[in-house]
Amino acid sequence: MSEGWPRGEEETHLAAAPRGEPDNHTTGQVGWLMYEWANQPYFSLITIFLFANYFANVFFQGDAADGQAYWGYTQAIAGVAIALLSPVLGAMADAAGPRKPFIGVFLIGVAASCTGLWIAEPGGALLPIMVLVILASISAEFVITFANAMLPNIATERRMALLSGVGFGIAQVAGIFVLALVLFAFQLPGNIEASFIPDVPLLGLDRDAYEDERIVGPLAGLWFLVFMLPLFLLTPDQPKTGLGRTAAARQGLRQLGETFRRLKHFRNIALYLIARMLYYDGCAAVFMFGGIIAGALFGWGALELAVFGIIVTLFSGLGGFLGGVIDARFGSKRTIVAALLLVILTTLALVSVDRDTMFFVMDVEPRAEGAAPFSSPGEIAFLVVACLFGVGVGPALASSRTMLARLAPREMMAEFFGLYALAGKATTFLAPLTIGIVTQATGNQRLGLSIVLVFLVAGLALMFFVKEERSEAIHA
Repeated sequence: MSEGWPRGEEETHLAAAPRGEPDNHTTGQVGWLMYEWANQPYFSLITIFLFANYFANVFFQGDAADGQAYWGYTQAIAGVAIALLSPVLGAMADAAGPRKPFIGVFLIGVAASCTGLWIAEPGGALLPIMVLVILASISAEFVITFANAMLPNIATERRMALLSGVGFGIAQVAGIFVLALVLFAFQLPGNIEASFIPDVPLLGLDRDAYEDERIVGPLAGLWFLVFMLPLFLLTPDQPKTGLGRTAAARQGLRQLGETFRRLKHFRNIALYLIARMLYYDGCAAVFMFGGIIAGALFGWGALELAVFGIIVTLFSGLGGFLGGVIDARFGSKRTIVAALLLVILTTLALVSVDRDTMFFVMDVEPRAEGAAPFSSPGEIAFLVVACLFGVGVGPALASSRTMLARLAPREMMAEFFGLYALAGKATTFLAPLTIGIVTQATGNQRLGLSIVLVFLVAGLALMFFVKEERSEAIHA
């Protein structure tokens, strides 16, 4: 166990930080797992499968490559804001003590921004929708940052590995459930006749005005807001330190400055954060742009992408559950390295699939006009490879936060989770920006996405030099 920071004239909130190994807080763990159920539908509906494709291929009136580029620019702007604010807010949370007030503010932000996406009518004003997406992305990321920082306070180190994997799996189940809800409530009605499917989309939505696709914004916001309540009600927060907001800000920024000045003491953590920054960026970009590319290549709309999302998310969830078990048995580092190898291979395979080509060299028949979804060899190959990508990315992401919880001093946990968010987002603006530039310059969406392989390979290479051991806090 690491020793605490020195006290005296500089005594701070760290006196209130947990000492030793925390007890397993069962009720608190249930509330924390519900946070995982709450946040994943935002990503499934907005940034990965449905709204991203709607933004690039329907809302944006122009070339599909330009639509993908503007979605990349939007995510890049959000990434810059998150990169600048993450370590500052993490340090402030450590200084103030409780995480829930921060979570509450950003939860309202993501719910309101998602609800506002309802106004994204095809051909409408681009800037307001980009602003709403940016605000939603920033708010969602900070909800996750502060919720992740609560995990070490409610579980032992061994339990954290299992909870992290189970939580990731539960999140994928939530993603599947909400995609199925959209499918049966809004996409299948009027397209498929069955006794258990309504004749028209629920809520009287007008399909000609794309209301059945725009509804995913308000749905994501409401889901996030409702299912975060158990975390507020059941999961214990850090105790207050007695510092006011201004004092907490000063103290947090002062400690953040100290962290950066002494970062050479935490070289192993710094190396891990850089590695995670790179491979997380690559994984996120594949998720972010995969659905857009599939929509453009195969003409998939919300119905096909909802089915695609359900299948891929199922495999990602299975990977997350499996990764949690492997992590607890073999450690986080080995789990991440093995998962990244699979992610790299499947990403390479994904960018090799075109309308009439598989794996760069195999010519196949393109999807015939009016043919059923997933009927062409290219579509089937894309689906299968995406599922294998999901199996790999599940353990890679689920074990990443467990890895940090095993490396960071307990007294600085929220601060390092702020840096962890920075490592997850510091270059997130770079991948979407690069994808946008390359896509717009070449007019080739698959070539634009292939840039993520650089991030994935570099992150994997650095992971081989990371040691899985807890760092000790610094003594004055």
